[in-house]
Amino acid sequence: MWMKEYPLADSYDVVVVGGGSAGFTAAIQAARAGAKTTLIEKNSILGGTTVVAAVDFPGLFHACGKQVIGGIGWEAIERTVAKGGATLPDFTKSVGNRHWEHQIRVNRFVYSTILEEMCLEAGVVLRYHEMPAAVYVQGQERRLMTAGKSGLSAIGFKKMVDGTGDANMAGLMGYERVKGEVLQPGTLVYKLGGYQMEQVDVTALKEAYSTALQAGNIRRTDHLPGEIPLYRELQSRGSSSLHITDIDGSTSLTKSHAEIEARKALMRIYSLLRGIPGCEQLYVEYFANECGIRETWRIAGEEWVDADRYISGYRWPDAVCYSYYPIDIHQHDSNTTDVRPLAEGVVPTIPYGALVPRGSDHLLAAGRCASGDRVAHSAYRVQASCMAMGQAAGAAAAIAARDDISVRQVNLEEVRDVLLAHAAIVP
Repeated sequence: MWMKEYPLADSYDVVVVGGGSAGFTAAIQAARAGAKTTLIEKNSILGGTTVVAAVDFPGLFHACGKQVIGGIGWEAIERTVAKGGATLPDFTKSVGNRHWEHQIRVNRFVYSTILEEMCLEAGVVLRYHEMPAAVYVQGQERRLMTAGKSGLSAIGFKKMVDGTGDANMAGLMGYERVKGEVLQPGTLVYKLGGYQMEQVDVTALKEAYSTALQAGNIRRTDHLPGEIPLYRELQSRGSSSLHITDIDGSTSLTKSHAEIEARKALMRIYSLLRGIPGCEQLYVEYFANECGIRETWRIAGEEWVDADRYISGYRWPDAVCYSYYPIDIHQHDSNTTDVRPLAEGVVPTIPYGALVPRGSDHLLAAGRCASGDRVAHSAYRVQASCMAMGQAAGAAAAIAARDDISVRQVNLEEVRDVLLAHAAIVP
């Protein structure tokens, strides 16, 4: 095969692809467990959606006043707090269905720098500006081809963790993946400035919106729901809830379409608002580098996290972490969200088998591409849960690489012991 023509640039015990919530924890855990580890990230910075899409409020780490996710992800939060990059809410306070009050707003610069420091301290080799291109597996020979600024590179590996969020590595290696017939919309986070809130003419805003809606110059999915469209955006100086519909962020081409449509939506908002009295000097103070993607491919794993078992808090026999978040389905055809809070005292678990593509020997997949139906996925896709899954995948990958065994053969008690030794909370 043509990949064998390339000399190996380097070889690793564990290769992690994707530096988001699942990827950075997987890489640090694998390295701390003694594996020679590299982390491949297409951007120039770690943090994934939390940083490049500005969804900078990771959660949830606590349930019913008790911490349920700890470990490397929580260590990153604590170190961010210590550097002045976040303030912790009162987790003992009951928030009922207002789960967002227990999310943690992080400064993206401080947080991303902390992740980088933690990787380097653990000995992780960071490979920014690279993307996977192909995988070759034949017996003991395993190679990942990456495309970077200097062209193609061949990297040897023993085990790999797919932290791409889109199950890209599972797809490259030919494992079964699933995707819903409809996908949750994306979101572009932005911030507005330059307007005089006290001078905004609400009547003019209503009339201008109605005219623009009829003309197709604004869409209902462009803004938060409310009696006065776009007024909440002005009150909050931005929005993280506009919906970019009919997109699929799983390939470079379709992700490009998502980014284009996201910026078109913001331009529609900008253009409409600048014609409203009080908003003549309105400008876009900030917009995220990327459109946040909620849903694409998931692996078909050795286990399948379905909605019933997630909602009931089923304790999987091979559970490796908790996940605590309500069902949170952003509607693909409106600006509304179907939120279904978990019952009091219910804390779902994630099984190790949900991180193993069916039949896989060398690949684990962690984060929002873990195996499950789209209802359960709408909850376990959030950052804290992805961190917990990533750490579990990193521990298992390190053990499988050390013992030269299939990822399906690792001793789960040893995985749990490694996790506990690194402050994770294990069911």
